Amino acid sequence: MAILQVKQLSKSFQIHHLQKKMQAVKNIHFSLHKGEFIGIVGKSGSGKSTILKSIYRTYLPEEGEILYESARFGCLDLAKATARQIIYLRKHEIGYVSQFLNVMPRITSRQLVENALLEVDYPIELAKDRAEETLRHFDLDEALWDAYPNTFSGGEKLRLNISIATVKKPRLLLLDEPTASLDAISKEKVRQIIEKLKRQGTTLVGIFHDLAFMEGLCDKVFEMEAQQTNTFVKDRV
Repeated sequence: MAILQVKQLSKSFQIHHLQKKMQAVKNIHFSLHKGEFIGIVGKSGSGKSTILKSIYRTYLPEEGEILYESARFGCLDLAKATARQIIYLRKHEIGYVSQFLNVMPRITSRQLVENALLEVDYPIELAKDRAEETLRHFDLDEALWDAYPNTFSGGEKLRLNISIATVKKPRLLLLDEPTASLDAISKEKVRQIIEKLKRQGTTLVGIFHDLAFMEGLCDKVFEMEAQQTNTFVKDRV
């Protein structure tokens, strides 16, 4: 059974000062089973992030369905889910890693990772241990654990962002250029976590420009340029 089915997804944006309507994506279609990883590739501006944000419901699609097999709600069209359902899913089932860290001020990196676990009812001592384990895995300097992230470099913020999203072992994980500003060692750490999550059953949708990183990791590749004619998903062998 597919855990995620994107069917004929379309989204456009109104550019009011130009009085124009811009088509971001049209008739996007793919499906994923538990533990599969699809990589979305294409040139900048082709609509890759729009797909992820529509699944996460940051954007509301104009047409199509996003059918997600939720552990709590069963088969749910994310395009029509209630705000309460989306809040629950973001907290308990669906993770999102963007290139940018957007968190409440005056909360330390350690607290951010701990809070991600506490909000899904981890015991406090276990949350503390898991948070430290995760921060250590991503080589975030211990001197930064009790610092505020607004002082971090771009790479440090991205590693913290990945820590927060992956520590809960989400059922579905969305990755928007998660290795964009990382060095080779940090990229390998991300790869290890993705491989571990896949083995544990997490389903992943990721955007990458680093095609070498995708090799041997993605089960399927979705090519954005193909949507201009006949949108398709190509199995990665």
